[in-house]
Amino acid sequence: MTTVKKGARLTGDDRAKMTKKVTSLYREGKSIRDISHETGRSYGFVHRVLSESDLVLRGRGGATRRRSG
Repeated sequence: MTTVKKGARLTGDDRAKMTKKVTSLYREGKSIRDISHETGRSYGFVHRVLSESDLVLRGRGGATRRRSG
């Protein structure tokens, strides 16, 4: 993959290669945030690429809030 400046628009082959890398990392169990840091892309970009790839995204981790009642 060609070195792309952080935040630069990715199109064509560069975007396809990034999509392949991002989906591969996600399938390996990495979080969107971890992939974002590793690739130098924003959280939103990684999330959008995964959503466009028709992957079923994992639920959020951590404690859940319950209504007090």
